Amino acid sequence: MPLGYLWATSLVPNDYSALDMGYADYGGGPATDGHSGHHMGTTSVAELTGPTTGTPDVTVTLTARKQKFNLASGESFDGFTLNGSSPGPLIRARQGDLVQVTLVNESVPDGATLHWHGIDVPNAEDGVAGVTQDAVKPGGKHVYRFRVDQAGSYWYHSHQVSSKQVRDGLFGGMVIEPRQADPAREVVAAIHTYADRRTINGRTGSQRLEVPAGTRVRVRVINTDNAVVKTGLVGAPYKVLAADGRDLHGPTPIDGAAYLLPAGGRVDLEATVPATGALRLDGGSAATSVTIGSAGSEPPAAALSSPAVDLLSYGTPTPLGLDPEKADRRFEYRIGRRPGFLDGVPGLWWTINGHKFPDVPMYMVAEGDVVRMKISNSSGQAHPMHLHGHHAVVLSRNGKAATGSPWWVDTLEVGDGESYEIAFLADNPGVWMDHCHNLPHASQGLMTHLAYEGVTTPYRIGGDNHNEPE
Repeated sequence: MPLGYLWATSLVPNDYSALDMGYADYGGGPATDGHSGHHMGTTSVAELTGPTTGTPDVTVTLTARKQKFNLASGESFDGFTLNGSSPGPLIRARQGDLVQVTLVNESVPDGATLHWHGIDVPNAEDGVAGVTQDAVKPGGKHVYRFRVDQAGSYWYHSHQVSSKQVRDGLFGGMVIEPRQADPAREVVAAIHTYADRRTINGRTGSQRLEVPAGTRVRVRVINTDNAVVKTGLVGAPYKVLAADGRDLHGPTPIDGAAYLLPAGGRVDLEATVPATGALRLDGGSAATSVTIGSAGSEPPAAALSSPAVDLLSYGTPTPLGLDPEKADRRFEYRIGRRPGFLDGVPGLWWTINGHKFPDVPMYMVAEGDVVRMKISNSSGQAHPMHLHGHHAVVLSRNGKAATGSPWWVDTLEVGDGESYEIAFLADNPGVWMDHCHNLPHASQGLMTHLAYEGVTTPYRIGGDNHNEPE
């Protein structure tokens, strides 16, 4: 086939709707809106908002700037801030609260948004430029309103030119506390790398938190980087209480094993500060760590051990609340890689079911569907796959069925040569990104959408607002 034809057919329009991408995949289910296309609808994304009335329980204004700033440990970095710092402010709410966040873009030249990673917000509040809103230009603002129904550890970040903006500082943590307060001492640890400088909460190197012996601590670890982080606690046995904001059933003590935290993922660890010595939380290595212990206690010298914690068999089973054997839709998400052109640029590009972006499957569902999806990876690299607006339960890995606690995820690390089966309930109408959270991979085409039949979007990718959701 002539190279000129391959080049021309790879070009991505400068102004298009996400719903014009690729081809509709109905997963064996009916096209219930009565047409064979996937861009028509009767409900706009813009209508799928959070509560528009009522006094918010939590009100926050975040001002985004492009500026040079100092990390918590003093090093200078030229990037982006929220309210003058990176990470941005930790947002706290209680389960059931109405949250209102106003994003003000003071000086981020490409525009900005806020995506609430792992919080299954209504679609209009999801913060994806060109899909659920327009990017907020310099001098503009945007208000997000949503109720937080699920306690857990989450984070927020820009979803406009995200491979650059997140890397350079436009992110922060969010904790939704349960209705019944947890008496444990809480530690929030956001892991991020600024220009090869690995940090925990913006601080390089090892740091210390004085906590009396005998205190139970809950450590909320957030991986805001683009690759898996080897984390965990040493110094005393620990439990994995929750993954991606969902509690695990029947967690059991782990003695020094590593936990492999996917890019974008979160994990809650629990341990008791020992009578002698201390706990050490690793943020990818012992060199980037937090020692948690009483004054004068020595950090443990032991390294995190292998094999890593495996949530496929960790904890004990409990009912799922859905029946994957009676799935209404069954999809495949096969990740590969092949040479060719992407938007006229030659290279080795990611593929989904053999297709390069933007000619990728649009996964079509109807509200109330039980959905099964098999994600397989033969691309040569690992991919942390992130579905917006939903949590999915892991059914199997490489054909081996899950036997432990239900393992609910919004970000799943799929290694090269691995395959996972997952299931979820389609209970949050909208147009939702389903992409790799190694954000450069998303910008290189490893990105598609889950779309509900009957839902359309007025927003455009590219265009006058220069929306680049990646």
